[in-house]
Amino acid sequence: MSDENLTPEEPGDIIQTLPLDRWHRDQGARMVPFAGYSMPIQYEGILAEHLWTRESAGLFDVSHMGQLLVSGDGVDTALEALMPGDFVQLGVDRMRYSLLLDDQGGILDDLMVTRRAGDFYLVVNGATKADDIAHLHEHLPEELTLNHLDEHALLALQGPKAVDALARICPGVEMLTFMTAGAFELAGAPVWISRSGYTGEDGFEISLPADAAEAAATLLLAQPEVKPIGLGARDSLRLEAGLPLYGHDLDTDTDPATAGLGFAVPKRRRAEGGFPGATRIVRDLREGAPRKRIGLILAGRLPAREGAAIFDGDTPVGAVSSGGFSPSLQVPIAMGYVLAASAELNRPLQIEVRGKRLDAVVAPMPFVPHRYVRQGN
Repeated sequence: MSDENLTPEEPGDIIQTLPLDRWHRDQGARMVPFAGYSMPIQYEGILAEHLWTRESAGLFDVSHMGQLLVSGDGVDTALEALMPGDFVQLGVDRMRYSLLLDDQGGILDDLMVTRRAGDFYLVVNGATKADDIAHLHEHLPEELTLNHLDEHALLALQGPKAVDALARICPGVEMLTFMTAGAFELAGAPVWISRSGYTGEDGFEISLPADAAEAAATLLLAQPEVKPIGLGARDSLRLEAGLPLYGHDLDTDTDPATAGLGFAVPKRRRAEGGFPGATRIVRDLREGAPRKRIGLILAGRLPAREGAAIFDGDTPVGAVSSGGFSPSLQVPIAMGYVLAASAELNRPLQIEVRGKRLDAVVAPMPFVPHRYVRQGN
């Protein structure tokens, strides 16, 4: 992630610190403001950290994200009134990617939802968590309880060797498969671990009390497979994985059909509806949305950044939503939204960068194959 992709902070904004702020600085992190927090953007360098995560295991601090617990009778049905996920039929310790929608079906946030034995555990984006909490308070039934785990940290261990490193110090996690979760103990503290992440690699996300975060991070870093990784590589990894970032690739002007997130609207919900914007979303999923999110590979070495205009011949047809140079592929890649007629694979397009038109081609996503460990793998 280049600095220009970071969410700018307004003058006078209060910048919060992570529980591991001093730990990051001791590891040599370069800290920048992001989503209201001082966050590590890199340690030894974005390229090296990106490639290390692809080949070994990277430790990310994502404690800026919001961790919420929702509980009470009928909580699964209540959540289905706000999101298009199938939570009624979701098994215990199973998780789903979902979308918090406004009345028109626009995306307020994307989030992870896990059913636990007595509640639902939600992880929302850091920049939107205050608005998400307010939205949930406003729209959930009063008899439900919403708790913000603001005294918890969240770590992500990602990469093909993440399971080796974590299982050595937290036995049993190797039994988890992609999008499953459970309670464990790490560095003497109770932790909630899911086999998930946002890099396209196998890996885990670890929720734990903030006062236990330093001991856990230090123990993880002592494993030979693990290095600390910053925001910059997290952004380039998720871009290679074709994963959208809220505030860039997703917003309230975008709905699940346009964003290519039809998998987040399962068959039962399409048939029954009952979520915000259902009529329009289901129609566009069936008939095709007017705009589509696409992947792009650019000719040359110059990357396209967010907002760059996309042309089909001489006609402007859309704009880049995320872009950068792919360390794994050694070419510039991007995601963007274009009119549906210009979205077919291998279609030649052009992107305007620094006053010049660069040749590009519509490419399948993910750009780099996902390596999740699914049940039966």
